[in-house]
Amino acid sequence: MKLTEINLLTRTAYNVCAQKYHDLFKDELSNKEFDRKILNDFSGYFNTGDVIYDIGCGPSGHIGYYLHKKGLEVIGIDISDNCIEIAKLFHPTMKFIRMNMFKMDINDNSADGIISYYSIIHTPKKYIDKILMEYRRILKKGGIILLTVKEGNSEGLEENFLETGKHIFFSYFTKDEIKHCLQNNGFNILLIESRTPFEDEIAVNRVYALAEKI
Repeated sequence: MKLTEINLLTRTAYNVCAQKYHDLFKDELSNKEFDRKILNDFSGYFNTGDVIYDIGCGPSGHIGYYLHKKGLEVIGIDISDNCIEIAKLFHPTMKFIRMNMFKMDINDNSADGIISYYSIIHTPKKYIDKILMEYRRILKKGGIILLTVKEGNSEGLEENFLETGKHIFFSYFTKDEIKHCLQNNGFNILLIESRTPFEDEIAVNRVYALAEKI
């Protein structure tokens, strides 16, 4: 599929399911000690006022808000209009902007950090380098990225996303794939770990990577 088709699928699916997604996941961090630890480790690389983009923030913006509460300047980015509108209502003290992660209206070398929490999983693997090149473009030298994906080898269209009747693309990545993707696009791996799913999650391992722009 062409990238424009993939982006339209993602935008449409999340516009339809935004409220349901928000209701399901807005409080998920309260039950995920592992994720909170990773976010705490990530936050340790920054100072108050540093600018971090939460790319693919979703309708809850809850990952970015966790860091926002620590005094970091977090700006949520998402392709879905409805996700952005819900996030603005849920976290009025944060800034949210609708953008496509493949071409962001953000200056070169201006971001201190990037959160990409399950954000690249709706893109075919052949386009992942384009995303990481854009991430690298906006990051300052030494900037830190937190990348999270679901573990596996497959990719393709999945039907009835969150029982909305909408199709969406899913890509699953191994730890080695994520490591090589980051290294091949100018990042130094600081940490890469996986965890098993929690009881209330889809039964797929999660992969977490922290990396620094070289």
